[in-house]
Amino acid sequence: MTTPPPPFELHSTHAAGVLTVTASGEVDMATAPALGQAIEGTSEVTTRVIVDLSEVSFLDSSALNTLVVAKRSLAARNVELRVVSPLDRAVRRVFEITHLTADLSVVDSLGDAQA
Repeated sequence: MTTPPPPFELHSTHAAGVLTVTASGEVDMATAPALGQAIEGTSEVTTRVIVDLSEVSFLDSSALNTLVVAKRSLAARNVELRVVSPLDRAVRRVFEITHLTADLSVVDSLGDAQA
């Protein structure tokens, strides 16, 4: 019997001008819009958005599109985007295969994203 994937969950915190959006589970066509809304929910005092995907088990093209669109939208408002995706996770490979690691400022840990 196959174990079902963990449910998709989002949590956001905002401190010192940094919005951190933490996702878990699968980010796909059904859940990517919620991720996009959470990222776009920045205030005028936000200078950086960190999207922590450390607990994401699956990421599809709609999730990648959501992150690329968010990057452009945030850049137009002078807000930096960093994506956390540890090297030892399958999700990181998606960024590497699509050559989006640099464009989306993908880092290994939350500490790296906060630095």
